[in-house]
Amino acid sequence: MNFSGYDPTQIINPLLRLLLHYVNSFSGLSKEVWWLALITLINRAGAMVIPFLSLYLTDDLDFSLQQVGWIMTSFGLGSFFGAWLGGKLSDQIGYYKVILGSLFLTGISFLFIQYFTSFWSICIGFFILIAIADAARPAFFVALSAYSKPENKTRSLTFIRLAINLGFSAGPALGGLIIASIGYYGLFWVDGITCIIAGLVMIRTLHPKKAKILDKETVIENPKKAHSDGIYMLFLISLALFGFIFVQYFSTVPLYYKEIHRLSEEKIGLLLAMNGALIFFFEMPLIAYLEKTSISKIGNVIGGLLLTGISFVLLLITPWGGILVIGMIIATLGEMVAFPFGNAFALERAKRGKQGAYMGLYTMSFSVAHIFGHNSGMQLIDNFGYNNTWIFMALIAIFGTILLLIVKRKLNQEKTTH
Repeated sequence: MNFSGYDPTQIINPLLRLLLHYVNSFSGLSKEVWWLALITLINRAGAMVIPFLSLYLTDDLDFSLQQVGWIMTSFGLGSFFGAWLGGKLSDQIGYYKVILGSLFLTGISFLFIQYFTSFWSICIGFFILIAIADAARPAFFVALSAYSKPENKTRSLTFIRLAINLGFSAGPALGGLIIASIGYYGLFWVDGITCIIAGLVMIRTLHPKKAKILDKETVIENPKKAHSDGIYMLFLISLALFGFIFVQYFSTVPLYYKEIHRLSEEKIGLLLAMNGALIFFFEMPLIAYLEKTSISKIGNVIGGLLLTGISFVLLLITPWGGILVIGMIIATLGEMVAFPFGNAFALERAKRGKQGAYMGLYTMSFSVAHIFGHNSGMQLIDNFGYNNTWIFMALIAIFGTILLLIVKRKLNQEKTTH
């Protein structure tokens, strides 16, 4: 083999540039954002029950698809109530106390709920558990806004999402192994303990007074009520539709993997873990690049929603197992583009009023998706089959895109009138 004339720098230099670009995408983030990311990582790495919840309810507790759908609805109602309560409490007692209380109480709740086995006890139990857990979500957004510098908001949001998805990447993979070795009950113990550990880390590393030094943005004197902001409410409706199709990847899609493609829990866990791994390696550089383009935040959300809709269309094309991997990649790309810019737009808009209320409504829009998305998905596949369900999801994506285009037009009109 002749290596004359071969220059190894032809390969090494591009790799070094790629690595440098990846490292630079993290530069400028405050120390507090790094700690917040670590707390999120610990918390989400333990969130193993949620991706396997539909399988746990059908396999371990022998519930029907209709019953699972209603349990998922109670899950969503708890999320909705928790998001409202968390937004309210964040404005009244501060985000720090809300997050800390949520982490400890969620950990305790996970340890208890494994002993609930009847339909109604599961419904009530998960309503309470998710209400407590999701009370922290608007508080996390407010904390992130407070701990990050104004020019780093979008990248800080992306960094926290990276931590979330790194946790979700490890969680399902480990969760599949735990189920195979000791059973589903092991997931509840791991979830509970990691929530408590995340709370302890927060006590040691973060202090609410530090936020006042970092957050230099001015707060307006006459805050606008979030629910009276027409553009914001229309944006939230479109996000709820986005969430409606996105949550299928945590309820109906895992069932599709198992029932139609005969995948084991371990393989399902690895497929879900791929989502987090892709986000870990590519989201920060992708967002750093997109921020330099002329594409608006809403424009990026539109692109992400369309990609997620396309991922469902791909499932209709062929029974080939490899399409599951391709579909997950497309859906992940849509998620990587839409969520950071959707979060950033919401935080930017929240400066018009009380941040807790704005971000509470933002979180509630995804809770609505949990309330209707899981149950509707279950009922649809039970009555019309998987293919018709995926067609319906694609149509929802188109409708959500139309609403976002209206939001974009109204924003342009708003700019011209101010």
